[in-house]
Amino acid sequence: MISLAGRDILHAWGKFVFTGIGLGLLIGVTLVMAGVYRGMVDDGKVLLDNSGADLWVVQKGTLGPYAESSSINDDRYRGLLGIPGIAQAANVTYLTMQIGRSDGDVRAMVVGIAPGAAGTPGWPPYLIAGRQITRSHYEAVADIASGFQLGDYLNIRRNQYRVVGLTRRMVSSSGDPMVFIPLKDAQQAQFLKDNDTLWQNRRRTEANPAFNRAEVPGLLAAINASQETSQSVNAVLVRLQPGQAADQAAEAIRRWKRLTTYTRPQMEAILIGKLIATSARQIGMFLIILALVSAAIVAFIIYSLTMDKIREIAVLKLIGTKNRTIAAMIMQQSLALGLIGFVVGKITATFAAPFFPKYVLLIPQDSVVGFFAVLAICGLASLIAIRMALKVDPAEAIGG
Repeated sequence: MISLAGRDILHAWGKFVFTGIGLGLLIGVTLVMAGVYRGMVDDGKVLLDNSGADLWVVQKGTLGPYAESSSINDDRYRGLLGIPGIAQAANVTYLTMQIGRSDGDVRAMVVGIAPGAAGTPGWPPYLIAGRQITRSHYEAVADIASGFQLGDYLNIRRNQYRVVGLTRRMVSSSGDPMVFIPLKDAQQAQFLKDNDTLWQNRRRTEANPAFNRAEVPGLLAAINASQETSQSVNAVLVRLQPGQAADQAAEAIRRWKRLTTYTRPQMEAILIGKLIATSARQIGMFLIILALVSAAIVAFIIYSLTMDKIREIAVLKLIGTKNRTIAAMIMQQSLALGLIGFVVGKITATFAAPFFPKYVLLIPQDSVVGFFAVLAICGLASLIAIRMALKVDPAEAIGG
């Protein structure tokens, strides 16, 4: 039985091998797509791990600070420190933007970190080169994926920052590298209006027909007060004392401070269940399509190989070969094709993953599931050829 399948494969080895390579490329794309999804989930978890927080305190009624915008006063952290069980509370801002550099720009998440030292919530937990931020202005720590090196200068809004430290795997939920700058600078970049905007607002106010000259001082004061919006942050990162229950502390903040508070499981559910839910469904659709295409390719090539040897199958039946032997031969050919395709696909995915712009996480469990899925698809795809082979009349061996 094995000899029959092997001899037939050797007889048409060119078609068989090239079909296996083509199938392997499809399987490689499938494994990479699964890796992209795994990478998106890992990016979200890494974002939460690197924040160093047990609780995220955000504007009431929002899913901030990652899933949507959030804005709270930057003095709210002081009140949180008075709640039992809270060890640290630090302000933080997040702003995804294009950061300028000498040869162009790069998309990154700018993180404004509160004054303190390494270990403060929001700070990068470790560096691979350089040092942490020590000055209150114009210094930055960048993820190495941003392309910046120590000593480089980057532009954020109107200011220029010198890269004093490098870190690794500090990314946003969408995979953008992070750049850490002092909180005051980040507040200015995110919330403060530029001079041209303020000047235009004043002209627009003065040109208003309903403008009351007697109220000029008050109106101008209100316009100038817009500059104070820089006293807002996106969230307060809270670290709890050892042994303190996160749910209990979160409920106390919600009740007494009237702020929305998320625990680690709740924030993880927001990132995975809301931010990447659409992308996950889209990847799932691609996986289904690729599986159907792979099944169609296997079914077509096995059917073609079976059609090419109709007379040989008739001869086998004429000499008394059992149907299950013929079916097993075709099934083995199909599984061999799937095995070749999986090996090619696994090698392709492994070597291609580092070149993708997004993080691709290939885990052994996906490979194991993919291996058995390929064998199942190939087995099912061979049923058409088996059905056709079993209908062959032994008389065709004589009539041909």
